[in-house]
Amino acid sequence: MTAILGGLGAALLWATATVCSSRSSRMIGAASVLAWVMLIGFVLALPAAAVSLDATPVAGATFWWLLVSGAGNLVGLLSEYAGLRIGKVGIVAPIASTEGAIAAVIAGVAGERIAPGAGVVLGVIAVGVVLAGIAPGDPEGSEGSRRGGRATVYAVVAAVTFGVSLYAAGRVSRDVPLGIIVLPARLMGVVVLAAPLAVTRKLRLTRRALPLVLVSGICEIGGLASFSVGARHGIAVSAVLGSQFAALAALAAFVLFRERLGRIQLAGVAAIVAGVSLLTAIRA
Repeated sequence: MTAILGGLGAALLWATATVCSSRSSRMIGAASVLAWVMLIGFVLALPAAAVSLDATPVAGATFWWLLVSGAGNLVGLLSEYAGLRIGKVGIVAPIASTEGAIAAVIAGVAGERIAPGAGVVLGVIAVGVVLAGIAPGDPEGSEGSRRGGRATVYAVVAAVTFGVSLYAAGRVSRDVPLGIIVLPARLMGVVVLAAPLAVTRKLRLTRRALPLVLVSGICEIGGLASFSVGARHGIAVSAVLGSQFAALAALAAFVLFRERLGRIQLAGVAAIVAGVSLLTAIRA
């Protein structure tokens, strides 16, 4: 039951963060949203990381893997927010959720044994990404078509960089506590994004965007914590349920924002969600 609740909690929190970010990024821009999300996450993660660092010094290869993990998470979130600013949640979120599939591919290239059937599932996910990126109803070369195309590209970049981040975090997950794993991205976000924006007076925040970025920052950290608790009692169950944040976000966007997807796009999204779930179960 703990694994189920942890996975569902992660999916709900990450879906909430995605939906909120899709609105706030259109109000104040992707960079400012990410800066505030990283600042909030840094404040929440710092106490746990400080305690963990006293008991678990970080050096050597572990340091570099943490650096790669943090950078991948930061770039991934920035790309995802940029996609959400100009594209549909129902497209960007499912494509970004293929991060686990990307991590599986990287692990395979690095020499890790891939479970039987995983290659076929990866192919299904790839087809789903292509179908989901097809913008219906917009003439080729129109502004709507260009915006949809750019949003898809941003989502793919997010998936790839998230995948790299996941693989790097996996390399050190048994050596360092969770508090240390989540800190690098937040620290880098504060140093390389929030601080420069604040100094140049480009860090934006409006009264309408404030609750959205606050919820996003809390839910990003909360989702990771919920998943980690659930994974201790069943990685497969928690991972499969946690990956459904994309489906929940797409459903929320349909209800709240009246987002409409074409039949081909819906087929692509369904293929992505099913593929990610199957791959997660196979690997676990």
